[in-house]
Amino acid sequence: MSNVQSLERAFNLLEALSECPDGIQITRLAEKVGLSKSTVHRLLATLINMHYVIKDQESEKYKLGYRLVFLSRNIINNINIISIAKPFLEELAEDVNETIHLCIADMGEVLYVDKIESSQTIRMYSKVGNRAPMYCTGVGKVLLSGMDEDHFNQVADNTDFVVMTPTTITSKDQLREELKRIRKLGYGLDDVEHEEGIRCIAAPIFDYEGKVIASFSIAGPSNRVTMERINDELVEKVHKTSMEISQLLGYSTLQSNK
Repeated sequence: MSNVQSLERAFNLLEALSECPDGIQITRLAEKVGLSKSTVHRLLATLINMHYVIKDQESEKYKLGYRLVFLSRNIINNINIISIAKPFLEELAEDVNETIHLCIADMGEVLYVDKIESSQTIRMYSKVGNRAPMYCTGVGKVLLSGMDEDHFNQVADNTDFVVMTPTTITSKDQLREELKRIRKLGYGLDDVEHEEGIRCIAAPIFDYEGKVIASFSIAGPSNRVTMERINDELVEKVHKTSMEISQLLGYSTLQSNK
């Protein structure tokens, strides 16, 4: 079934605006979405009237309006995993003094749904609402490790294995072998695979059926999050936090032995 053109164009505008938190002028926006300036102006006028877009009169830049937050309120409220996991992730962040991420899988990508900064602030790509590839992030690989073969194939076959760093996984076969290791050890690594200088260790969160429904990670500069520190300290801590959160969701350790 074909899309309704005006709706498709409006949503393309909203998605383009979501990539410009500081706003964007109409000429540049029209270029980004491949539409004429007059068409974009007409669509923006409607979106402004409905409070989904706002215009800064001084800079003449357009940005997303807060109506979108209202629209997504029930989705956000239904992600109970955030409120359940938060106290444990805050405790972990305080203990290791590194940044903690909480993520879910969405449309074949990682979606960051919570982030707890350490006092040792470091610039990273991640922030709540951002997306990232699954094949080159610790959280993404952990989420993939919980998928059945059909789901994994669907995601992997639609993945462009872009080389982000010299250590990035570049093929489906490499990824499959990595997932075997994650299932065996109970944690996954982003060994400077997504961003230069950043290393992460990630672990799963299970539901009452033993399914991986989320993952979390400890992330920091590779000179602090060393492999020695991971092996000596962080593996044990992510395992402990994984079990604490999962058990609140009804997971039994007996299921891990099945």
